[in-house]
Amino acid sequence: MPDDVTTPIPPPHLLNPPMTTFPSFKSKTVPVIVITDVAQAVPMAHALLAGGIDVMEITLRHPAGLPAIAAVAKAVPQMCVGAGTVTTTADVAKVVDAGATFALSPGMTDSLIAAVQKANLPFVPGVMTPGEVMRARDHGYSLMKLFPASQAGGLGMLKAMGGPLSDVRFCPTGGVSLANMNEFLALPNVAMVGGSWLTPVNIVETALRTGDWSTITALAQEATDQAAQLNRN
Repeated sequence: MPDDVTTPIPPPHLLNPPMTTFPSFKSKTVPVIVITDVAQAVPMAHALLAGGIDVMEITLRHPAGLPAIAAVAKAVPQMCVGAGTVTTTADVAKVVDAGATFALSPGMTDSLIAAVQKANLPFVPGVMTPGEVMRARDHGYSLMKLFPASQAGGLGMLKAMGGPLSDVRFCPTGGVSLANMNEFLALPNVAMVGGSWLTPVNIVETALRTGDWSTITALAQEATDQAAQLNRN
């Protein structure tokens, strides 16, 4: 088989099913979010939805992350809220209790895989090398987070892995922006992209202070429209 032949991409909810059904969402862009005040969570979710983005990766990089996940899960059921930076077995129990519909990690360990599978929690493991991709695939995963994408080789690495690992799909995160997102999404082995440019901390903090979330909605709409252009071409 030629190296550039890649099987069609199934919808996100069919990609990582070892014992679970991955949540279904429409957005091709996953905002990677650092919440610094739980009060930011719900209005941010509504602002993203207004811009066409129906998924959030709320990271555990700040103590407000867990209560923010819980707040969105309770108040905005139409938002698919995932937990990011899940790196320990203790994190798994906490994000499940908070109501996360899926989890993502910058990496993968045997204990972490065992914990998410025991919890029946849909999971996107982080990978950086072909060996890590193969190991994640051995655990039953076919959707993985290439992180940090730019340092891992970016577009070149994804193209190189598309031949020998054509049954795997990626969510590249780290170095992805509005300027290059469609270059990633155009690759047959990229299911979606992740990025922090949609919810900059300074803009979010200003929005909470002023009550004006229109900038977040505009950033979300910009990404939504850009992804739609790719589908039309």
